[in-house]
Amino acid sequence: MTFTPKPVPGPDAPLRAALRYGLIGLTVLVVASVAIGCAVAGAAGLWGALLGAAIGGGFILTTAAVVLFGAKLPPQTAGLVMLVSWVAKVLVVLIVVGVLNQFAFYDRAVLFLTVVGALLIVLGAETYGVLRQKVPYVTTTAGDSDTDTDE
Repeated sequence: MTFTPKPVPGPDAPLRAALRYGLIGLTVLVVASVAIGCAVAGAAGLWGALLGAAIGGGFILTTAAVVLFGAKLPPQTAGLVMLVSWVAKVLVVLIVVGVLNQFAFYDRAVLFLTVVGALLIVLGAETYGVLRQKVPYVTTTAGDSDTDTDE
C-alpha cells in the first residue's frame, strides 16, 4: 500500500485560479451575449457583443495576468509594472473606443451591456477562483521582536 500526498499548491495558485475562472466566465458571457445580441440586433449585435467582450474581458484579464507576472518580481518593480499596465490599458481602451465611435457596424447598446457584463462576470469569477483556493501558510514566533526575551 502506498500513500501519495496531494501536492501543496504554490503561492500563485489563487492567481492562476482567478485567471482560469475569469476565462471560463468570459467564455460563457461571449456565448450568451452573442446569442442575445444576434437575436436582438442581428449582425450588428454580433459585432457589439464580440467587441464588448474583447474590451471588457481583455481589460480585466490583463490585470490578473499582470499580477500573476508581477508576483515573481521585487515589490517596487511589481508596483511599477502594475501602474504602467493600468495606464496602458486605459489608453488602449480610450483609443479603441475613439476609433469605434467613427463606425456604425456594431450595436452600441449590445457593446455597452457586454462590457458591463464582462466587468461584473469576470471580476466575480476571478474572486470566486481566489476564494476557492486553499493555500497553506505558516506563522512562526522565531525572530519576532515581541517574543524576544533579550532586553
